[in-house]
Amino acid sequence: MDIIPVIDVSRGTVVRAVRGDRINYKPIVTPLAATSDPTEVAAGIGGLHPFERVYIADLDGIEGRGRNTDLVPQLSRVLPGVDFWIDAGTGSRGAARSLLATPSATLVIGSETLESVSVLNDITAEAPGRTVLSLDFRGDEFMGPIALLNDTSHWPHFVIVMTLGRIGSDEGPDLARIRDVVRRAEGRRVYAAGGLRHRVDVDAARAAGACGALIASALHNQNITAGDLKEIAGR
Repeated sequence: MDIIPVIDVSRGTVVRAVRGDRINYKPIVTPLAATSDPTEVAAGIGGLHPFERVYIADLDGIEGRGRNTDLVPQLSRVLPGVDFWIDAGTGSRGAARSLLATPSATLVIGSETLESVSVLNDITAEAPGRTVLSLDFRGDEFMGPIALLNDTSHWPHFVIVMTLGRIGSDEGPDLARIRDVVRRAEGRRVYAAGGLRHRVDVDAARAAGACGALIASALHNQNITAGDLKEIAGR
């Protein structure tokens, strides 16, 4: 089981994501770092476990305020050898090419920011092996072109099931949706995101067919420990 820690960055600060309500995100307070500076938080996360991947949500890019172009190179110096999955609201092949110029970056395309399936196909063509699709849901609503949800032929090898309303909540993961996406994914690697509170939720997501999970609050709340991470990685 692949655990991928999440770092949400807004205006140069790591924020605590709660239910996808981005306007009300606050700078994170965590036992893993003395401040909410991205490099300090990344170093604290790296001290928990030798993670192979870290997910970065560049909220400035997602919300159209301009992408933090130095973010991946900056964090790569703190966590060398890590593959950074970054969602920066990339909406064109040119923007994807710019982001992928950083060798340690893998591009995450969130369905909520996609104008059409053809845009996804164009972006994915830039680097198919370094592109991840995030299927974004808010409640029962799919955020993105419905054709993308219905036609799995457009999905790359890595797919995230992102339940925005459960992020940072105490509701647990949407296991039914994870099972549905896994059933239709035809061997693609599916990752659960949103609502994973503790080790039991991680095990439940694994039983639902997810090969990995994106986690933030559970690490900062210390509901998933370094010992848990070691055991989960060995399964």
